[in-house]
Amino acid sequence: MKSKDIIEEKYKNITCPKCSSNNIKRDGKRKTENRGKIQRYRCNDCNFRFVIDDGFYRMRTNENKITVGIDLYYKGVSLRKVQEHFQAFYSHNSSHMSVYRWIVKYSMMVSNLTDNLQIQCGKEMMSDEMEYHRRLYHQKGMKGIEQNWFVDTFDLKTRFMIIGEYMKSRTNENLIKVMKKTKFKTGEQVKIVTTDGLQGYPTVFRKTFGLQSPYHSSSRTKSKIIHNVVIADERGFNHPIERLHNTIRERTKIMRGFHGCIESAYAIMKGLEINYNFNRKHMALGNKTPAEIAIQEIKLGVNRWLDLIKLSRI
Repeated sequence: MKSKDIIEEKYKNITCPKCSSNNIKRDGKRKTENRGKIQRYRCNDCNFRFVIDDGFYRMRTNENKITVGIDLYYKGVSLRKVQEHFQAFYSHNSSHMSVYRWIVKYSMMVSNLTDNLQIQCGKEMMSDEMEYHRRLYHQKGMKGIEQNWFVDTFDLKTRFMIIGEYMKSRTNENLIKVMKKTKFKTGEQVKIVTTDGLQGYPTVFRKTFGLQSPYHSSSRTKSKIIHNVVIADERGFNHPIERLHNTIRERTKIMRGFHGCIESAYAIMKGLEINYNFNRKHMALGNKTPAEIAIQEIKLGVNRWLDLIKLSRI
């Protein structure tokens, strides 16, 4: 089903946010300075007037401008350059910090949708980690640098980044959280999991994917997956996921470290995951995005960020 059809179906079933009544009627339009005219509704039961929260509720900037800013940022344009672009083509300018806040807000909003979408994937997936150094600040300047990690899982068939999580440390507890989300999205489709030699992975996979313990090899119970460990050598290893990481580094290496709290770094990396899956086309997939292969029931329009934001509010 196309995203436009899904959104229109929601508008046909509008309920009052105050009393949840379906007895609704249109009640004129509210004129705004930058967003045009917005449809108002009135509840015939409680007489409450309201507008639909389509993801841009109470925003003072046009939805197309917001999504353009997000799209430019994930295409490699800096926040300052995005601001300069707005100064040249939009009369009502937005600062680079406004663009930053849009990225954090809408990346988290859309991730609430995409993290709960189940995908059609192949039998083999890969998992790996990337090291990052986040700058810590206080009132007098930079306090220090903290080592963080980005852990992701990747479907070999569809090139879909199943889950990407930015975290303080790659403990077994954090890895288990990533694998549980991966298991939810892939179900029982995955039969082979390829990783590097990180010692925590066997324990993590036993608790999530049902990997058989090597100490109970004589048991009649068979492992649900095969854990394929590939050790790095001079030729490299896990080439498909390493290619993905090169794509991620192309964007993050010019950020000069993540500033501020870990929550904002988490949101930015979530947005990068969404952009990779739903916006970036792959020649290996016939010039399609990974989402077009892995989630065929949702058809997005040209402005994919706009459609994803509105779908996340349904």
